[in-house]
Amino acid sequence: MGRPSNVSDLGPRLREILHYFWPYTRNHRATMVGALLAIVAEVFLRLLEPWMLALVIDYVIAPPKGGPKPLPVISDMSPEQILLFASVGLVASVGLRALAVYASTVGFAVVGNKVLTKVRADLYQHLHSLSLSYHTRARKGDLTVRVIGDIGLLKDVVVTAVLPLVGNLFILIGMISVLFFLNLKLTLLAMATVPLFWLSTVRLTNRIHQVSRAQRRREGSMASSAAESLGAIHVVQALSLEGQFAESFAGQNQKSSKQGVKGTRLAARLERSVDLLVAISTAVVMYFGARLVLDNSLTAGALVVFLTYLKNALKPVRDFAKYTARLAKAVAAGERVIDVFQQQPDIRDTPDAVPAPPLAGRVRLEDVSFEYEPGHPVLRGIEFEAEPGQVVALVGPSGIGKSTLVNLILRLYDPTSGRVLVDGRDIRDYTLESVRTQIGVVLQDTLLFAASVRENIRYGRPDATEAEVMAAAELANASEFIRRLPDGFDTVIGERGVTLSGGQRQRLSIARTAIRRAPILILDEPTTGMDGESSKLVTDALNRLADGRTTFLITHDLRQVAHADRILFIEGGNVVEQGSHEDLVARGGRYATLYALGTALPPARPTTEFVP
Repeated sequence: MGRPSNVSDLGPRLREILHYFWPYTRNHRATMVGALLAIVAEVFLRLLEPWMLALVIDYVIAPPKGGPKPLPVISDMSPEQILLFASVGLVASVGLRALAVYASTVGFAVVGNKVLTKVRADLYQHLHSLSLSYHTRARKGDLTVRVIGDIGLLKDVVVTAVLPLVGNLFILIGMISVLFFLNLKLTLLAMATVPLFWLSTVRLTNRIHQVSRAQRRREGSMASSAAESLGAIHVVQALSLEGQFAESFAGQNQKSSKQGVKGTRLAARLERSVDLLVAISTAVVMYFGARLVLDNSLTAGALVVFLTYLKNALKPVRDFAKYTARLAKAVAAGERVIDVFQQQPDIRDTPDAVPAPPLAGRVRLEDVSFEYEPGHPVLRGIEFEAEPGQVVALVGPSGIGKSTLVNLILRLYDPTSGRVLVDGRDIRDYTLESVRTQIGVVLQDTLLFAASVRENIRYGRPDATEAEVMAAAELANASEFIRRLPDGFDTVIGERGVTLSGGQRQRLSIARTAIRRAPILILDEPTTGMDGESSKLVTDALNRLADGRTTFLITHDLRQVAHADRILFIEGGNVVEQGSHEDLVARGGRYATLYALGTALPPARPTTEFVP
């Protein structure tokens, strides 16, 4: 959404944000109506309060010359009775108003918290639906700030600023109406400072909003830097980069602090300017009102009521200045949240997509080309077919599109041209979820979650039984080391599985994939960086996992692909050679040359062939 360029846009932007989230209030309208009725009651009781004091002044303390204006019931009371009536009435009106304020505050706070809790959940879910291309560009720390910090700021501002201003708006309307009724001339004199207030607000609020928006961006950048360095803490410490990262973070932190101080200074300046204008307005009314009392044109009690109403009428003006910085931050935070909601996934179900039936696993690529950036193709005219149960090995230099190719099969991206077919049908004809649940993935960089071993395995299929969890662990050669853990399958592992060795993490990943029972399997450098014993255990588990599944194996170790049914040698975005190991060696091409070089060198560690 566009950015407000001045204060006249700040109100419309705030309304636009509230309008965007208004549908979330559908289930809370009854509570909102009750809170609004409480606000109306509060306004009525606030209007009633100063009349109790006016009665005491005009009928007990200082009756005007000629006597006060006769009032029903009151005129028949003695001064003691009037004093008692006014005192009880004041306590009753203040007490009832306190109940009304409590009801409106709690009611709107409940609605605000429930609505924005739902918004946060939807934002989190929406982020997971966005395509890989978006997450590749976005900074993770900044997205975290939007989900946690910006929504939290919106919740805080709704409760502490927006809702009080809604109540004050009703008070302003009620008080101004009564002021015009009481004395037109005094009301016009009181309103004479409104243009000055507007000029002051226009000049300062725009600057406050700009500072708040810059501070939110800076905080998002700080969170991204912190997440990046803490996520790679082992590299940071190994390279002795602690001081460099700390210095960089301190610089950003200092700039954020300066922006925060600047925003506070501007807000305080606006508040004090408004206080001065309110004082001028009150002084003018007091001067001319007192002269009217001396001329017997106005009672002292009426002047007290007028000044009290004026004070209450100007309260929203004070509060607007008080809450300006919060409102500016809320607008900046709301814009950042809506910006994410307005992002649409590049990869999504087509309108006529249908759930995929149980797949056999026949995969065919027809003249597939792909480019991340227009004019810079990564894959060009890829064509091949894999029959159910076959193993297809993708080999070639680094950075030539092997992982991109299998991401097309996963439909993390769509081809720029050409088609990916599964069981003879374009993969785009099926819903995303129904296809991805039938594809298993084991990557080099194994990602586990901060949960129990059992939960990590079950992430492959949440409805799996205990027996299926045990069977998957057994297939993955993981049962033995799991039982040695402090709490066995109930052991909670560290974030990203840092409390386990690389081989152990990979075997849990295999178990998670095995429980999925997917007919298509993708293995992306699954044994890279492992020692001989770990590599043997993982490869043995992979062999059992791949049995009967259409398997795509990406590896730089050509010893592991000798028994693949089909080998695709990819270079420059093209399949330059394909066939069985024997065929490619016999041709004496690029694959044969690299295989000869690889096998001529003694391996740094024992190598286990991938033999499904």
